[in-house]
Amino acid sequence: MLFYFFTAVLLSSAHAKFYKDCGSKLGTVQDVGITGCAPDAKECVLKRNTNATISIDFTPTTDVKAIDTVVHGIIMNLPVPFPMPNPDACKDEGLTCPIKSGEKQAYRATLPILKSYPKVKVEVKWELKNENGEDLVCIMIPAKIN
Repeated sequence: MLFYFFTAVLLSSAHAKFYKDCGSKLGTVQDVGITGCAPDAKECVLKRNTNATISIDFTPTTDVKAIDTVVHGIIMNLPVPFPMPNPDACKDEGLTCPIKSGEKQAYRATLPILKSYPKVKVEVKWELKNENGEDLVCIMIPAKIN
């Protein structure tokens, strides 16, 4: 009986992540956070005419000289680019390149949610690519633009 109680407590304390990995080949994602998005949310609500800040804690499995941020909104299976104000993640996004393999990193970025964006459900594909265009991090985030 005690075993079932502890199992139930463990299961109830574990929560689903709001994101899923979509091919982080050269890195391991430890945690993802987005302003206004609960860790167990089914989708993140992004409000138009505001900024959304994302944080990604990851560890590269290879040495990295440069990192570019690439963001797409997937709407009806069509990738639509979200232009980043500064796609060079090694300049203003909390990362200092070069980065050594195995060193945990804390990436932070702010994305403007423009008033011109339509009110729509979207899968946000967020990638951090190395100097060879390979994914260190690739995550999919279900979202709704309001």
